[in-house]
Amino acid sequence: MHPYYLIEERLLRRNLSLIRKISEAAGVEFILAFKAYALWRTFPIFREYISHTTASSPWEARLALEEFGSRAHTYSPAYEEETFGDILRCSSHISFNSLTQYAHFAGNVEEWNKTHGNDSSRVSCGLRINPEASPIETEIYNPCAPGSRFGVLAADLPETLPKGIEGLHCHCHCESSCDDLRHSLQRIEERFGHWLQQVRWINLGGGHLVTRKDYDTEGLITLLRDFRRRHPHLKVILEPGSAFGWQTGPLVSQVVDIVSNHGIRTAVLNVSFTCHMPDCLEMPYWPAVRLADGEEAGAMERPEELAVPAETLENDIHATGECTYRLGGNSCLSGDWMGSWRFPRPLKTGDIIVFDDMNHYTTVKTCTFNGIAHPAIVLKHLDGTRQTLRHFTYEDYRDRMD
Repeated sequence: MHPYYLIEERLLRRNLSLIRKISEAAGVEFILAFKAYALWRTFPIFREYISHTTASSPWEARLALEEFGSRAHTYSPAYEEETFGDILRCSSHISFNSLTQYAHFAGNVEEWNKTHGNDSSRVSCGLRINPEASPIETEIYNPCAPGSRFGVLAADLPETLPKGIEGLHCHCHCESSCDDLRHSLQRIEERFGHWLQQVRWINLGGGHLVTRKDYDTEGLITLLRDFRRRHPHLKVILEPGSAFGWQTGPLVSQVVDIVSNHGIRTAVLNVSFTCHMPDCLEMPYWPAVRLADGEEAGAMERPEELAVPAETLENDIHATGECTYRLGGNSCLSGDWMGSWRFPRPLKTGDIIVFDDMNHYTTVKTCTFNGIAHPAIVLKHLDGTRQTLRHFTYEDYRDRMD
């Protein structure tokens, strides 16, 4: 069995419907962040619910224009001369990371807007701000850590924003709650309230996990309404990524061997954590893991087959138990594994192992280290039929090195 990522249209539409409901009730705009979800063959579904996307590079901006069908809200830590023309062509909003970057490219934007003066082609410029506080605990994901390269501090902003700056952009969340946003908005108003009066839009970034079951969506609607009431001149934009792809489908893999070393049994899979699930090693993040009945058992929400993380067993390499295994990837990286997991029965070669919730971030961060084949991408339609959106070949690997 070749491994594959499965996208369930039913679950994707569930998320999109909720996001549209919040957007309409709160009077704000939600846009899709490609950095977390860029499976462009599903964009026709997205376009039924949202109108715009956010990009972080020239290629993502092109994806917005050419595949989503609308120009991007673009932010990058550093724009380059050679590609800024593409950024202008493909973007409706451009947020700059620093005052120096804006000063460098302000003339380009002004010339573009003179040449393309109508509303549909005009570019609106913003400046990323850094509130110097974030609820994110994992250091590599914290954009507000001391010494961060992201955004301008309040202490470094001039009394009057540079001519042409029409918006502020602030990103300081990751899978965060409504209360986290409440604290962030308070800090933004305290530190940047003077400049909020000088702009016409604010982008509150991503990391708002509004589709998580315990998220206080009604509290979010009230919070955003109150913010808009205090700042009626501002258009409010949120650009989550994970919220769109959250719990919409798994990565389905297979056990190809079981090896033992010093009493530790490892189930070697035909997928790799470093290649296909990098957040499991970077975050570190423990996914829900299931033992499925067969290749077609790619559906979500089957808790009766869940494996149980047995992290305490790592302190005793001999305390593995009859149904406890490490899960090992198929690359040559020594650390390409996660363990230990208790399964409902002993594993055997050929068993199907399902890693739930693998569509957001995972799919965009994959690589072909070791020449390991990329899992296929499969869409399960509302009627239950499955469509393979992409099957990757040797040529895909070879041509990356061309």
